[in-house]
Amino acid sequence: MGSMFRSEEVCLVQLFLQSGSAYNCVSELGELGLVEFRDLNPNVNAFQRKFVGEVRRCEELEKTFSECPGSVLQLRGGGSNDEVLSLHGGGSNDEILSSSFVAGVVMMRFSLFMAGGSNDEVLSSSFVAGVVHPWKVPSFERLLWRACRGYIIVDFREMEGKLEHPDTGEMVQWTVFLISYWGEQIGQKVKKICDCFRTQTFAYPESTSEREDILRGLQGSINDIKVVLTQTETFLQQLLVRAVALLPQWRVAVQKCKAVEMVLNLCSPSVTDKCLIAEAWCPVTKLPELQSALREGGRKSGSGVDSFYNRLPCSKPPPTLFPVNSFTSGFQNIVEAYGVANYREVNPALFTIITFPFLFAVMFGDMGHGLLMALLALYLILEEKDPKFNNSSNEIFRMMFGGRYLILLMGLFSIYTGAIYNECFSRGVSPFSSGWHVEPMFKINRWNASVLAGTPLLAMDPVVPGVFTNPYPFGIDPVWGMANNKLTFLNSYKMKMSVIMGVIHMTFGVCLSSFNYVNRGQISNIFLVLIPELLFMLCLFGYLVFMVIFKWIIFTPDQSKSAPSILIHFIDMFLFTENAGNQPLYHGQTIVQKVLVVLALCSVPVLLFGKPTFEYITHKIRLRGVVGLSTPPSHTLTHSHSDTLSQSRTRGHTTHGLHFLSHSLNNPSRTTCLGSHGWCLVPAELSEVLWVMVMRNGVKWQGYTGSVALFVVFAFFALLTVAILLVMEGLSAFLHALRLHWVEFQNKFYGGSGYKLSPFCFTSLINASVPI
Repeated sequence: MGSMFRSEEVCLVQLFLQSGSAYNCVSELGELGLVEFRDLNPNVNAFQRKFVGEVRRCEELEKTFSECPGSVLQLRGGGSNDEVLSLHGGGSNDEILSSSFVAGVVMMRFSLFMAGGSNDEVLSSSFVAGVVHPWKVPSFERLLWRACRGYIIVDFREMEGKLEHPDTGEMVQWTVFLISYWGEQIGQKVKKICDCFRTQTFAYPESTSEREDILRGLQGSINDIKVVLTQTETFLQQLLVRAVALLPQWRVAVQKCKAVEMVLNLCSPSVTDKCLIAEAWCPVTKLPELQSALREGGRKSGSGVDSFYNRLPCSKPPPTLFPVNSFTSGFQNIVEAYGVANYREVNPALFTIITFPFLFAVMFGDMGHGLLMALLALYLILEEKDPKFNNSSNEIFRMMFGGRYLILLMGLFSIYTGAIYNECFSRGVSPFSSGWHVEPMFKINRWNASVLAGTPLLAMDPVVPGVFTNPYPFGIDPVWGMANNKLTFLNSYKMKMSVIMGVIHMTFGVCLSSFNYVNRGQISNIFLVLIPELLFMLCLFGYLVFMVIFKWIIFTPDQSKSAPSILIHFIDMFLFTENAGNQPLYHGQTIVQKVLVVLALCSVPVLLFGKPTFEYITHKIRLRGVVGLSTPPSHTLTHSHSDTLSQSRTRGHTTHGLHFLSHSLNNPSRTTCLGSHGWCLVPAELSEVLWVMVMRNGVKWQGYTGSVALFVVFAFFALLTVAILLVMEGLSAFLHALRLHWVEFQNKFYGGSGYKLSPFCFTSLINASVPI
């Protein structure tokens, strides 16, 4: 818990990574998430670094992986055999085209013989068969007729399907031709014309038996090729299914490789170029693990020389590291939304775990609404390992899911404060007997009993004997809900409680600053800043809290009419006057109040000028010591620089004093917003409106019609309850509690000007990457 109270101690280390084991060492550090690397090449362009080629190759692989799932789905959704061959990466393009063309040739020869005609028709003639591009058919036919002078018979037929062109690879619907000619000279002319038009010709035997044998052979070849293509497609399907299963692992491996190469680009080579030098921030408690990781990286790479590290001094403040878990991360995010803590500064998140849900519940308290909120948070906690919650793309839901433990505590605290308010869904509950009795009021006002009997609301007056007997055992007496002076009583009570809690909250924040001063060795700030702040706060507003509690203790309900006004006493305290019509709370009150005001006023100049004066005197003493050891030129430079620093510090301390005084005067009035927000007054009034205007109308109906009406009205009532009270009022109370912590509590001791330690961690990088 010490590291939760104050950030972990972080040091700057210099890593000497052997060239042969640098990759494995950085990979081991990425698995553990120990260090944050610094860029030692800030002036080198990203495209000129040593390992930029490896980074580009990883990016190309990531791009390939991003395209793979779509191609696989298209293939698994159905495609032709040629698509299977085209997607297969196991051979060269020539081999793929050749395989496709062989299948096309077989199909063309089969179509050719199917269109060949009978044996008697071609008995005394010779034949040339082949295929030609459809664009060349007219000119091819015309040249054949003119060159052969009509001593040929040509038949053209288009194929049913398209096949690849063996040269260009385009899909073409080829035209099959069969030429019948007579004579050797005509045959030579036909063959030359076919060669000129780059047609594919095939031998056409003249014997019927030979043609039938070839036809059977081609049919068998077609069947064999279909079997081969079917088996190939099945094999590729299985291969791609296995590849899809391994694709996430490959993607993670590539992402890790890219991350390691980018870290290596941050390193600088040594003079001998035998090792890489890196600088990184590392928690001091993790230094043994750092050395173990470097040793393990060297062992995996088989290096004979281990990599090692050295601690370096650093003038720059180290980064801030708070170890968080799923419970504390939500509270830490609330604090860091204001600003990241300075190095080794007190962490407000430790106290926010309790104070934030409590202040929220003070403004939101209702047992029913708090129960609904707690149940929602409990469901999110029980299902926190569900991927649909962890990988949700809805930003608002991810924020709510990240703060599920915060919501749970807000719900539980709201149940507690709702029990104090005796409210459940805006209805008062009465687990105990009331301490107020109305009968004595009827006895005193017997002449006006009829008026009292017809009045739904009565004024609760504890001065009347017998009306108030004893305090309610727990919380506020529910009978106040029927009193017409309800707001007068509750507003006074809640405003005073708001001031008490606000002053305690702010004073606690001022006291926490002492831990920062002691840790930084700023002992002078304790006497010149902390003590004057406490004097100013306690002499004025602490005394106000004392008067409130003192009046509650000393004066009984019977003396409520004669009890003095605290507000008038507080005003007279600043004016140094006495009010004869307002009796004192205790003997010697005037003297005590004057002393307290004087002490508060004396602390103001100390706050404004104490620390600057101390800094100025210390600067002059230090400057005299430097002058005795410096030459005149260096003395002038040192004097000018020191004066500049002294002036900036003086302005900073004076500004801090003015800031504290203004906030101290404004903060108690701001905390009364707890009361103006009603200490649940606004949500309670809204709940009352919903109950009176919606739910009460549903219970007026009788019989079956009343059941249906009640069902509909209750659904509407539940919808408005969730939308207005749980969401809108819950968000309003949340933002108000957030402001109370940021402005009224944290600024008393929390600088919030640091920067976080971002360790190099594979888990964070992979979780932050967008799923492909």
